[in-house]
Amino acid sequence: MNTGQRLAYGLLGAPLAMAALPVYIYTPKLYGDEFGLGLALTGVILLGSRLVDTLQDPWLGRLADYMQHRPGGWPALATMAALCLGLAYAALFNPPARENSLLPIWFALALILVYTAHSALNITYLAWGARASDDSHERTRIVAFREAFALLGVILASLLPMLFADWFDAQQRWLWYSIVFAGMLLLAVWVLLRHAPLPLPLHASPQRLLQPLRNTPFRRLATLFLLNGLAVAIAGTLSLFYIADVLRLEHYSGLFLALYFVSSACSLPLWLGLARRMGKSNTWAIGSIAAVAGFFWATQLGPGDMLPYLLICLLSGAALGADLALPAAIAADIIPQRERGRAASYFGIWSLINKAVLALAAGLGLPLLALLDYQPGGETGLVALAVLYAGIPCAIKLLSALLLLRWRFCLEVKPDA
Repeated sequence: MNTGQRLAYGLLGAPLAMAALPVYIYTPKLYGDEFGLGLALTGVILLGSRLVDTLQDPWLGRLADYMQHRPGGWPALATMAALCLGLAYAALFNPPARENSLLPIWFALALILVYTAHSALNITYLAWGARASDDSHERTRIVAFREAFALLGVILASLLPMLFADWFDAQQRWLWYSIVFAGMLLLAVWVLLRHAPLPLPLHASPQRLLQPLRNTPFRRLATLFLLNGLAVAIAGTLSLFYIADVLRLEHYSGLFLALYFVSSACSLPLWLGLARRMGKSNTWAIGSIAAVAGFFWATQLGPGDMLPYLLICLLSGAALGADLALPAAIAADIIPQRERGRAASYFGIWSLINKAVLALAAGLGLPLLALLDYQPGGETGLVALAVLYAGIPCAIKLLSALLLLRWRFCLEVKPDA
């Protein structure tokens, strides 16, 4: 791949990230607080819809592997999924009636449709990148381009709702966000299909649905991805509540999120350089330890601590760059050559894990906060909120780093011929 082709491939990462961030950052507060569903019911719906979604991801991976051999193949699947995602996203953030007994049903159905379309498109997209080159370092560069655009997407997802809140009323800001998102999504899919080279179909014998987990390096990597993802997802789900009620700086939420993701984007060249010198697994472990060192201090902050939290966003955001650039590149490396025709099945499992950790973070974290007497805008449960937001994720992240150091040689093994 040349630079233009990497850009054409990577661009789709931006709208896919624009879709994901508001769903797990904004919908808990939007439906749980502003629309009046309550934290407990919102958490249950998020958990239930995510569980439904995770069950289908391996099947979507098999569908993508099957579609590569059909007329139109991956381009047709990507186009259909993109159209579905744009419509479902508008439905999720623009319910017809906010004070209605059917709102929980609308929320659940819209979430499932968004998750299904996003998964079908994202699994195909990840498999496309894993199959784009046989060179390990080139695959890492491809992942870096994809994640750099994804960071651009999350920056836009952080800033646009804040800007639209200043320009439009509460209902219109999400309508305009949905329109901007749909436009970027369709443009990125068109660029991908027009300018990024499509991998040639590879024939592979049929396998069981969860066959990728029989691959020991992939199974260990999946365990690490689950632990690491759970830590990030808990912090992400609770971030707006923490900023609003512990720091009392809700107006600066977009600024904090933007700095976090800008720092991640700027750190990508550092992590790629370290990976070439020290190996991807060692570099990822360093990033995980750095994340703990930078983020744990959030448990010590209080009202008005804007500058210390900006520093925490800067440091933990830089550490996030390792999480974004390296795990998927390692996954592409450890898919055996004889199974590369089933790459989408591997990334179906990958997507399942990603969705599962987000479901656990919202479905367990929010009800647990409610049990600990925390209510948005109140004065109780703030210590519990700070511990759940920063302390628990740091402990999980540290466990992941220790396991990664233990398994690093297994994960650096090259695929067999």
